[in-house]
Amino acid sequence: MSAAPSNIVIVGASAAGLTTAAALRRNGYDRDLTLVDAERHVPYDRPPLSKHLLTGEWGVDRVALKTEADLASLAVDIRSGVSATKLDVERSILSLTDATDLPFDRLVIATGVTPRVLPESAHLAGVHTLRTIDDTLALSEELVAGRHLVVVGGGFLGTEVAAAAIGLGLRVTLVNSRPTPLERSLGPAIGAEVAALHTGHGVELRTGPENAVQSLLSSAGRVTGVLFTDGSTLNADVVFVAIGASPTVDWLNGSGLSIGDGVECAPDLSAAPGIYAAGDVARWENPAFDESMRVEHRTNATEQAMHVGARLVDGAPDAFASVPYFWTDQYDLKLQVHGWIPGYDEVRILEGSLVERRMLAVFRRGDRVVGALGVGAAKALRQWRQLIVDRTAWADVVGG
Repeated sequence: MSAAPSNIVIVGASAAGLTTAAALRRNGYDRDLTLVDAERHVPYDRPPLSKHLLTGEWGVDRVALKTEADLASLAVDIRSGVSATKLDVERSILSLTDATDLPFDRLVIATGVTPRVLPESAHLAGVHTLRTIDDTLALSEELVAGRHLVVVGGGFLGTEVAAAAIGLGLRVTLVNSRPTPLERSLGPAIGAEVAALHTGHGVELRTGPENAVQSLLSSAGRVTGVLFTDGSTLNADVVFVAIGASPTVDWLNGSGLSIGDGVECAPDLSAAPGIYAAGDVARWENPAFDESMRVEHRTNATEQAMHVGARLVDGAPDAFASVPYFWTDQYDLKLQVHGWIPGYDEVRILEGSLVERRMLAVFRRGDRVVGALGVGAAKALRQWRQLIVDRTAWADVVGG
């Protein structure tokens, strides 16, 4: 794998895959470049799906990552509507669902994640997940004013869809086995703020372990409600399931790559000589936190793709060090987070609340500041981000 590559294949054409292609061209790579795209749409951005596209504020054309002219200028062979089924690392061959084999000198795995579903729900009309444009359009058709939408899952996607549906005039019940929405990610104090925000807009909350969903109810092939583990039921016209996602790695079984919670990568994002991963599917040792992580956020996909695009050209084993950033839109508020906060030991709200439309909270792990959340506090967030980069001690800036 020491020779300069003449044939690079990228599996996955969302933010990580397409950005890798653009970074390769920008870094001077002028040989063959192939993008394997499981979808038939022009490569598009995913964050607007649960917001602008779902509500009809944007059309499909507006979520495209690049125009047709931009794509043409990249000189990329896009294999649309096909997926990878098998990887032969020793022979450097990728097998596709159209029964063709694709040889490569270098490979980038950017297959993202696949939504988890409730058992025995795939065949039911009225039950939706959201990952693709087609998922979004199908859900959007069912979000009719006056209907009752039950959202199963109180994470970022579930709360965003709940907010969008309220704006469209639906009755919305948010079901979450944790006591508050976003609690798994942001903790109970901020979860309580998010709960108050949603109930203030009319969302009904059913939270706590007694409200874990056991199964869905149906009649004539269509969902009619939810059955909880305590035996109670809730009627529904539409059910949206947002219970997390799993890395799309099944096609890599038997490849010899190390697969766990994603593609296991070295700090430079390489999974094997000449093979890299980027985006939601990649797990790597992040030297900024001395921790193995897999990050399902848009900016991470872009940043990793740019790193991989450079490494494929220069071959340098430079580590990808990153302070993750993500945001979520809840009604007309944008919550922004810098840092890596899973497994935090403490979260402290320093000022404000969501009701006040300004809030600043910080997260501690061990003796270090590892994250900061802000609403309407962009300047303060930038300052806290730098403290995270600098590995600042909690006691030095927050105290006991």
